[in-house]
Amino acid sequence: MQETPSTCPYCGVGCGVIIQTEGAQITGVRGDPSHPANFGRLCTKGSTLHLTAASPVTVQSRLLQPLRRSQRGETARPVTWDAALTVAADQFARTIAQHGPDAVGLYVSGQLLTEDYYVFNKLAKGLIGTNNIDTNSRLCMSSAVAGYKQTLGADAPPACYDDVNHAQCLFIVGSNAAWAHPVLFRRIEDARAANPAMKIIVADPRRTDTAGMADLFLPIQPGSDVMLFNGMLHLMLWEGWIDAVYIDAHTTGFAELKALVRDCTPGRVAQVCGISEADLTTAARWFAQSKATLSLYCQGLNQSSSGTAKNASLINLHLATAQIGKPGAGPFSLTGQPNAMGGREVGGLANLLSAHRDLANPGHRAEVAALWGVADVPSQPGKTAVEMFQAAADGEIKALWIACTNPAQSMPDQATVRRALQRAEFVVVQEAFATAETCAYADLLLPATTWGEKTGTVTNSERRISRVRPAVPAPGQTRHDWAIAVQFAHRLEARLRPSAPTLFPYATDTAEAGAEAIWNEHRESTRGRDLDITGLSWELLETAGPQQWPLPEGSTTGKARLYEDGVFPTADGRARFAAHAWQPTAEPRESRYPFSLTTGRLRDQWHGMTRTGTLGRLFGHVAEPSLQMHPQDMQRRQLASGDLVQVTSKRGSIVVPVQADTSLGLSQVFMAMHWGSEFLSGMSSTGERLAGVNALTTSAFCPTSKQPELKHAAVKVLRAELPWTLLAMAWLPAENALATRQALSALMAQFPFATCVPFGNHAALDATGRERCGVLLRAAAHEASSDALLSHIESLLGMAGPDTLRYADKKRGQRRAARLARQGDDTRLEGIVLAGDTRAEGWLKTLLQEELPAQTYGRLLLVPGATAPVAVQSRGKPVCSCLNVTDTAIAATLAQCQGTDDDRLAQLQGQLRCGTQCGSCLPELKRMVRSTGPLALKPLTQTQAAI
Repeated sequence: MQETPSTCPYCGVGCGVIIQTEGAQITGVRGDPSHPANFGRLCTKGSTLHLTAASPVTVQSRLLQPLRRSQRGETARPVTWDAALTVAADQFARTIAQHGPDAVGLYVSGQLLTEDYYVFNKLAKGLIGTNNIDTNSRLCMSSAVAGYKQTLGADAPPACYDDVNHAQCLFIVGSNAAWAHPVLFRRIEDARAANPAMKIIVADPRRTDTAGMADLFLPIQPGSDVMLFNGMLHLMLWEGWIDAVYIDAHTTGFAELKALVRDCTPGRVAQVCGISEADLTTAARWFAQSKATLSLYCQGLNQSSSGTAKNASLINLHLATAQIGKPGAGPFSLTGQPNAMGGREVGGLANLLSAHRDLANPGHRAEVAALWGVADVPSQPGKTAVEMFQAAADGEIKALWIACTNPAQSMPDQATVRRALQRAEFVVVQEAFATAETCAYADLLLPATTWGEKTGTVTNSERRISRVRPAVPAPGQTRHDWAIAVQFAHRLEARLRPSAPTLFPYATDTAEAGAEAIWNEHRESTRGRDLDITGLSWELLETAGPQQWPLPEGSTTGKARLYEDGVFPTADGRARFAAHAWQPTAEPRESRYPFSLTTGRLRDQWHGMTRTGTLGRLFGHVAEPSLQMHPQDMQRRQLASGDLVQVTSKRGSIVVPVQADTSLGLSQVFMAMHWGSEFLSGMSSTGERLAGVNALTTSAFCPTSKQPELKHAAVKVLRAELPWTLLAMAWLPAENALATRQALSALMAQFPFATCVPFGNHAALDATGRERCGVLLRAAAHEASSDALLSHIESLLGMAGPDTLRYADKKRGQRRAARLARQGDDTRLEGIVLAGDTRAEGWLKTLLQEELPAQTYGRLLLVPGATAPVAVQSRGKPVCSCLNVTDTAIAATLAQCQGTDDDRLAQLQGQLRCGTQCGSCLPELKRMVRSTGPLALKPLTQTQAAI
């Protein structure tokens, strides 16, 4: 067995991993105990990387050779790399010649490596001559970039992970770190255990698992963050809690801000934010008077039409109280993707240049042009993500190159995005997975390497650069993203500047040498800049491990914290207060759309689920798409959990089950961001196929950062009257797993509501010892589907043979089928189809998914009704994904545990070991402990409820 150190490809914590391989196969993964980001810890997603890399669905879903469609809608056919890149160069050169360089657009990803990013940025701005290059980081981090630049002068997070251990007050706002950054959350838990006096404030519209450990929870209304921060500053001024000496010595602009917040009285703030004046005062006092206050924030601030204002207004609090530039203090933006920071470093956004240079600065443009060896770089800002797809939908952008991202799932206002992809004359998709929704719109598909195969660097949230190393060879004809871009650039150069020397002198036949050469050029671009890394080398990264910037030439280590001397990267060396008045959301609730929809992450899934969606066990915690709603709102609408509802915004509509959720406020609903059209679909009344949760979200964006308001859309929620229901689920042969899922997914459009998801079971293994692959199709319609369609579904699930039991009542529109199979000495249920009457789902699903013996049932499997003819005991819903410990087992064990909450948690873990591996389930375990403890037997005080 070989072991290769690398990094995790998920959130911006930047965890180090050790990849274990045998030959060309990834067989295991563990946390790197020497990596300073995680010290060996991994979350549920990271700890299953080897399983998602080797799962049959992943292997079958890989894009392994270039493919071309001669016409839209046709099956893509294999072509050679030379033919593919020649076609791409011809099409782009023709478009540029006929319509100008701004008629093309490149849309890339925060999951690319820094070297990939650098080449794409140089390709667009240096060779093509357009700033129309943007990234999905626009959807997660551009407001943080703008906030830092507007106040501190540069896009440089001033804090580090170690500050969690020194903070006396943590202010977590717009972040469910327990789910989105679980390894960092383990640090917070450790810091709290070591320092019980630490105060934790959480501000969030939802009472998330992160809020579960708060001393003070502020359930603010969506979009009210700026009012909250300005109100806190108002109180700090009134009570004398600001640091006037620091303000005078190190900042400018305070007088204007002071005048602005004068009207943000506690009464007005309480009304806008939906919190009490007492809690507002407590938050302001704890923040200001703590010896060290650290703010942690993420998409709740960023994904907003006021995203820059939210970021800047929070930073104002740190500047006003001198809570910056010292251990345990500072505004710390948590990066959403593994290399969103690296993309920002190389200027891979439509309004940025390399090494934090400003596009509007002629001197900065001249520096970059000189470095690249071109006459100039374009001065006009390019189209950002939303603008780029709107321009393509309007016919302004003719050719799109999309790399390592899935806009047909992740972008807001999917109707516009899909219209853009359809109207663009030429679409290139550079991707590792052929299952990404965007691939369906591509004229040309280029196969790229992915995690475990790539080489280069990434930068995490605390400015720490790590090496990414390949553990296995690139499969099939896949190539590194930077190499694809370089080889395309060489062909495009021959058409655009045939007599000039190449701008891309990087060896693509030797991956390590080529990637290092690109990185060295990037390093040189940072000389003298705030992120100067001229003292760093790949050799140093190999010998000394990950390093933080800045690390200029002559230094031996990077800086853990910035601005300790009170000097900021601005013209006068002072930080700048930014006066922003509160603005409501772009789309406020109103009578026709009375609910605020917010979106966010699930604990065990990642983005569009092209990787995590291949492993059934990761669907154990949240098995299917649903809309969360407060029980009182459901009661008023006479809805019960599981009922189908139609959720409609001004842009689109979806049908989805509703679930009661007391973590939400009234008039608020929540849906996870991951559910795209691969998993959730259906057909609208106008015949249009529905496109997942982002059919609802708005493309309205912050005027400064251009980041869209994915965190809020006004919606209405109505009962969906779809009386005929269908449930079909089965274990699949590994070799047909993906093909069957895709065939079932294609049928979703024939129903007004349909969802198609994998399922699994840690203990359900095939003959090779791999986890078995299961699929579940759920649908609903106004009337019964045809026998032909149901027979087709049964056939896809391997239920067309004589080993399948059947029942049909055509008059009632009912049909049931069950397939049994021998496994050793037992007979197990392998597949079920329930049509028209799905009440038996509960016990049949348990029999199938948990592989319980079924030989005693026979034709009783076809009996309708919710009650099993023979008692079936479900194991319950998995809470601990690592060890497959369920809520039922946890509840039964907790009933026997005694003592304090800490005692009962220790007893629970001692018996079941849940939460002892990656720890991602610990917040939920603690919530279950609290809900069954002595405090749960009597009404809670406000303070107890927050804790």
